[in-house]
Amino acid sequence: MALNHVVRGSGRPLLLVHGLGAGWRSWDPVLDELAASREVIAIDLPGFGDTPPLDGEVSVATLTDSVADFVHQQGLDGVSTVGQSMGGRIVLELARRGVGGDTVALDPGGFWSPRELAVFGATLRPSIALVRVLRDRLPALLGSPVGRTLLLAQLSARPWALSGETVLPDVRGLADSPSTGAALDALTKGPTQQGAPAGTAPGRVTIGWGRRDLVTVPRQAARAKELFPDAELHWFERCGHFPQWDAPDEAVRLVLDRTS
Repeated sequence: MALNHVVRGSGRPLLLVHGLGAGWRSWDPVLDELAASREVIAIDLPGFGDTPPLDGEVSVATLTDSVADFVHQQGLDGVSTVGQSMGGRIVLELARRGVGGDTVALDPGGFWSPRELAVFGATLRPSIALVRVLRDRLPALLGSPVGRTLLLAQLSARPWALSGETVLPDVRGLADSPSTGAALDALTKGPTQQGAPAGTAPGRVTIGWGRRDLVTVPRQAARAKELFPDAELHWFERCGHFPQWDAPDEAVRLVLDRTS
């Protein structure tokens, strides 16, 4: 499958993999800053943005397959990868498979306990159903600090402080993307993330976590570190599930410092 993607900037390539939501536009808050130093390739996963859905099973494995195929087709072997949420899990899976180079995973999925996974599914599914119902009113609702706070309390540590332009693409993507439901099923009903034994990842591994993440809660970081023992853990203070929303400057610095 050909993945829709955008290329910005010049220099050593950097591949960005989004989570549930807007596709490559999820990276809008940090894209220009990253592209000032690197060639940034931001993809739309199958069923998100302008990439059509997969024909067969949607799972973390098949989504990762699509990214691995893209890497090889584009001659990007050894590329540094950055992912957030589901995308964070995908880039860790790439690293586990030996695909790519340095890896930065921001608030990755896949490390829930059974109880945490049940809470995640039970809270996020109604939220997605709600934004679908409110789809036509989202610009107005997200243009208000009160509306952002009511709709995004699970996703951001400070939703009232964000701009509507920052959050609208991802929220609208949750409502519109044809693979949102299937990808959520893959996360909640599929296997949890496997690890990479020490010395097996193709490059440095960095895991960034928001101290106030209510989706992939902070205690999951210890499980991720256990499964990826070579990883360096970075904490984002006063940050929820989207570092590119709540701490964009810090996220840019982390990515540039930990990838080559």
